[in-house]
Amino acid sequence: MKNKFNLRTTLFCSAMLVATLAQAQAWPNKPIRFVVPFTAGGANDLMARAAAEGAAKALGQPVVIDNKPGAGGSLGADLVAKSAPDGYTFLISAAGVISNHMIKKSMPFKESDLVPVALIALAPSVIVAPPNATYSNLREFVDASKAAPDGFNFATAGTGSTPHFVAEVLKTRYGAKLQVVPYKSGNESATAIMGGQVQATSEASIISLPKVQGGKMKALANTWTSRISSYPQLSTASEQGFPEIKIAHWAGVHAPAGVPAEVMDKVAAAVDAAMKTPTIANRLMAVGIEPMGGTRAAFVQFVAEEKARLALIVKASGMKED
Repeated sequence: MKNKFNLRTTLFCSAMLVATLAQAQAWPNKPIRFVVPFTAGGANDLMARAAAEGAAKALGQPVVIDNKPGAGGSLGADLVAKSAPDGYTFLISAAGVISNHMIKKSMPFKESDLVPVALIALAPSVIVAPPNATYSNLREFVDASKAAPDGFNFATAGTGSTPHFVAEVLKTRYGAKLQVVPYKSGNESATAIMGGQVQATSEASIISLPKVQGGKMKALANTWTSRISSYPQLSTASEQGFPEIKIAHWAGVHAPAGVPAEVMDKVAAAVDAAMKTPTIANRLMAVGIEPMGGTRAAFVQFVAEEKARLALIVKASGMKED
């Protein structure tokens, strides 16, 4: 009886393996959904649409964008985390998929419920000041904040936003005297900068560069590791002596846990092909976004490094949910 039971178990497991492999080989046979956890028109949405366009051609099926904004990106992430792991629903992820678990009191899903698949692109953050500011680069800004009796006000898009991380690194690693002023969105922060209500903020290149080029803001530094392709005259924070400032608004693809590895590899390859398509890559670079792509393994490593780096900032600053 025992041998018969073991044989049945083995046959059942083999059948399940064959079925899973057959499903992966047949995939995709219907449209794929990319859930964007932010409103249409922003950096994350634009990168998602570029990836969807190119991936659809590579995979031979439509890739549909579904905007599900809310709760700092957690609403859309939760939807995907609880979706069937059949390879037809993916999250267009951002740094919040990592940092929200660090700073929020509770989350509707576990961090392990979402798995890294592919890096799409990134928009370097640009530290900006009012156009009439007396400081013209990041070093001058930090020194001026230290000299000001009450320090400077630094606008953010809320707790855990990219500008918040930039501000906390400037404070904890480089001694800038800053008061973090949370706004509801990056657009509100930009309005505060242009109106002179705050002394600085940082915002994605796609949003900040047009205002810089229009004379409405002054660019102090690019927060990524290399200069922006469409605006190479702006030096990086690292070049100005702030090597620990390494922040960007990135977009990637995460899958619900349980999606077959073969399917995730195909998605990663399709996104990589999209980012190497000249028309798509040039369109992104023209607005300050750097196409990335790469393998699934490379994105897994990228996410792990982001997690380790952001965790240090959260700990050093005591960053917590409002």
